[in-house]
Amino acid sequence: MSGETKAATLRLHQVRVLADRNVSLLKKAAGILGIPAGDITNVKIVRQSVDARKKPVIYYIYTLDVTVKNPDRVPERFKGKENTEAYANTEEYRFPDGERGTCESPVIIGTGPAGLFCGYFLALKGLKPILLERGKCVEERKLDVERFWRTGLLDPSSNVQFGEGGAGTFSDGKLNTLVKDSGGRNLAVLKTFVRFGAKESICYEAKPHIGTDVLGGVVANMRKEIIRLGGTVCFSSCVTDIHIQDGKVCGVTVNGERHIKCSQVVLACGHSARDTFSMLCEKGVPMEAKAFAVGFRVEHPQAMINLEQYGREDPASLGAASYKVTAGASNGRSVYSFCMCPGGYVVNASSEEGRTAVNGMSYSGRSGKNANSAVIVSVTPDDFGSTHPLAGVSFQRRLEERAYELGKGKIPMQRYGDFRGRILGEKGRGAYVNEPDSLFLPQCKGDYVWTDLSHILPEECNRAFVEGMDAFGRQIKGFDRPDAILSGVESRTSSPVRIKRDKYFQSEVRGLYPCGEGAGYAGGITSAAMDGIRVAEAVFKGE
Repeated sequence: MSGETKAATLRLHQVRVLADRNVSLLKKAAGILGIPAGDITNVKIVRQSVDARKKPVIYYIYTLDVTVKNPDRVPERFKGKENTEAYANTEEYRFPDGERGTCESPVIIGTGPAGLFCGYFLALKGLKPILLERGKCVEERKLDVERFWRTGLLDPSSNVQFGEGGAGTFSDGKLNTLVKDSGGRNLAVLKTFVRFGAKESICYEAKPHIGTDVLGGVVANMRKEIIRLGGTVCFSSCVTDIHIQDGKVCGVTVNGERHIKCSQVVLACGHSARDTFSMLCEKGVPMEAKAFAVGFRVEHPQAMINLEQYGREDPASLGAASYKVTAGASNGRSVYSFCMCPGGYVVNASSEEGRTAVNGMSYSGRSGKNANSAVIVSVTPDDFGSTHPLAGVSFQRRLEERAYELGKGKIPMQRYGDFRGRILGEKGRGAYVNEPDSLFLPQCKGDYVWTDLSHILPEECNRAFVEGMDAFGRQIKGFDRPDAILSGVESRTSSPVRIKRDKYFQSEVRGLYPCGEGAGYAGGITSAAMDGIRVAEAVFKGE
């Protein structure tokens, strides 16, 4: 009928619901809007966060899109109050339209989130990309990683750093990002993960995560879809040379023998592809050393973190609590937590013989007894001892070699009380290396050994680390407890290089598209995936 008002979707902000109560969001929305529940046809959660300011009373804070049959019936008096309504913006990300100028398949180096998402969106447009991965498929890679943790036998091409899915596959699968993106790519990444097996709640949770046990299946499903769309995914295929003619890419060599002709190469090799960085540097591809951060994994009992964050040791439906802490050291360095894994494990994340690196990992349930995060200290090219573009790589390797020597290939660990005493020249508070029964134990993947970690980082970084830990103890009670467990070394926080690119996402070498975390343009799964989409757009346009 011509006089009827069309249904509309309204957005409600700051909808507060007690976390421990089973509340109907539809009825809650109806009450806020002052309309009968029957007038609402749909309620969609746009965002969910936790408000623990009045712990142990915890609230969920929602942003809701509420579809109502007749928006004119919503009272005017509702407007301007704490819970405000406005017409929802339901516009979603759209890959650019247009025609592809060439039928030649683009080559993508690496199947981490940047390469995988770049390949997927190009495949959706019918470009039939060729994805080259030095490691193995995720199913075989898991077996190699588990064998390494069990036996210490490292496969340099199939490990926590290398293989399908990238380094993030053996992590918490955290998907939150600080990257500003008005184009909707962030949500496009999350929805893509859901399409291939992740839980739908990652699209609205303030701190979404998938979990390493789920992420592997999601990655495999994306690969299968790329292949179904006409793309090619090649494993155990390390790019050993990039061919350049007249300042343009003209092909790549795989494993030193197979040549692939191409004019577009997406370089999404990840932050640990040190041999690839060296090859590119020798070829004259412009790059520079960049700042990053180094430190240790720090473990606490998860119950302690829950108590401090939620006011209760048992988090119930809230799930294991997380944290984020930052501090400034007296020597001007930043100290902060990174890649926090609630209910998680410290893992041996080494990828080179004779060098030890650690990372953190959580399963989707986050049900482990310990919480861990990297507590890291900022370092800059001034710390690297050289102006060479790969000086940061050499810096990382020196730290990892010291860690390997201390642990003889096992994860080297130390209690914070002993470490602090060493750094400050004070007597330790106890013989923590003897693992008294009163102390909690590490939760890790791979063998470990108690030792003295004070010899790994530069002295300035050690002192900044201690200052940061002590400051965090004032922010979260017990964070600086003397029996907190340190593991070394956390050296792969981000890429030590930036491979330069212009506004068209291309290197000075035309047709070469540096992409993702390894190239220095992302810092985590979501931001790397978003960068992969941006580069896919540029490749499609062929600018």
